[in-house]
Amino acid sequence: MNFPQFWARANKGDFICWRWSSNSLAEAESLALQAVEQLMARIKSGDFPPSTHGGYYPNRPFREQIMQEFKNSAGELFAVITRNSYGCLVLNTARAMFVDIDLRETKAPGFFKRLFGKPDPKPTVQPLDEVLIKIENWTRNNPEWGWRVYRTRAGLRLLATHGLMDADSPMADNVFAALGADPLYQKLCKAQKCFRARLTPKPWRCGLRRKPERWPWLDAKREKQFQKWDTEYHSCSANWATCEFIRHVGNPDIHPDVQSVLKLHDGPTRAESKLQLA
Repeated sequence: MNFPQFWARANKGDFICWRWSSNSLAEAESLALQAVEQLMARIKSGDFPPSTHGGYYPNRPFREQIMQEFKNSAGELFAVITRNSYGCLVLNTARAMFVDIDLRETKAPGFFKRLFGKPDPKPTVQPLDEVLIKIENWTRNNPEWGWRVYRTRAGLRLLATHGLMDADSPMADNVFAALGADPLYQKLCKAQKCFRARLTPKPWRCGLRRKPERWPWLDAKREKQFQKWDTEYHSCSANWATCEFIRHVGNPDIHPDVQSVLKLHDGPTRAESKLQLA
């Protein structure tokens, strides 16, 4: 798993760069300064770097605050809870496999209105039962596998319960492809060398539109503003669940490390609560 503890921002004129270090804040500050100077030099020479604005960055670590770390009986780190850029808590697991499956929309061609003066038909969402049958058929052909299956707001979440694997392994790639995992999720897992599962609801789905100040906070005032936002977020999300447990499929055995992950996951997500999903 790749979650550097130290982050620093350097800015010169209109240019800003964040960089990270697992060793020290001083090293992160030095790297950030080097990066912003290199960026300025590239712009002056006419070499414009590609834009990365507006989303996750699969080619670099996540700038997320580490909230808790968990080790197994052998002293190995098996899970980390972080806070993501929009304020949600996320469970990151070293080898307990989560699979994120979105229910894809099939959109009709956009020329209906142009040709016939009628609005385009609404997108067709892939049926949930169709995806569940696909999972059950694959598991029937791979009987050593077991899954806990959860419903999310946008699709399904699977947790492999029978054993462990590396997120950047060929086996993980094969399983992702066979079950139709979200492509961006696959890239994030490979880049971060871990699997991810959001534990708490998305703020805007609970009615909280205002964005939080992002960690690391640049000053005490911004940290205080975040704390105020976080209090409001906890209040708004109290009556929502992140996912709902549906069923167990396949091998009923649960690996000890997965059992520990299961406890970290099902409580915060309110998976057994029957609350509305966010």
